Amino acid sequence: MDIEQLSKFLVKAKINTYASSGEGEGKMLPDGSKEFKFEEREFKYRDRYFGFNPFIGEEIVWQNGKVVWGMNYYGEIVSEIISAKSIYQFLREALKKIPDDKPFRGPDNFKKGDFEYINKVEGIVEKFKGEETVSYKEQLVYRLSYHGGFATTKNT
Repeated sequence: MDIEQLSKFLVKAKINTYASSGEGEGKMLPDGSKEFKFEEREFKYRDRYFGFNPFIGEEIVWQNGKVVWGMNYYGEIVSEIISAKSIYQFLREALKKIPDDKPFRGPDNFKKGDFEYINKVEGIVEKFKGEETVSYKEQLVYRLSYHGGFATTKNT
């Protein structure tokens, strides 16, 4: 597995799905989930989540038809001092700044106006866990926990 190649693909996939389109663009599936997909060369990415507040989801990457990487996440708005629409609009801006060396969510820190995004992550692409938060006027309004890493297929 070429980690640099996978990381570059993850950055591109994430920027071109939820971070760019948000709630309105994902495909609603019969099971009640919303799904975003991105493909490039031998890679395929899918982000599927259930719910709105709270919500739970997973991202999966296939390479040449085999699952190679995944991430699970759970998030929620924790305060009603600002609208969900405003929180998610700011969050998408932060997620577009995804770092190449940590292609999980957004940057370590991003501020704009009264909003601040903080992402704390431990680990590397192969195995990681983290939490992101959004604050508005220094009050926590959103939180998401995530974890994931490589997936291998056992030959039987």
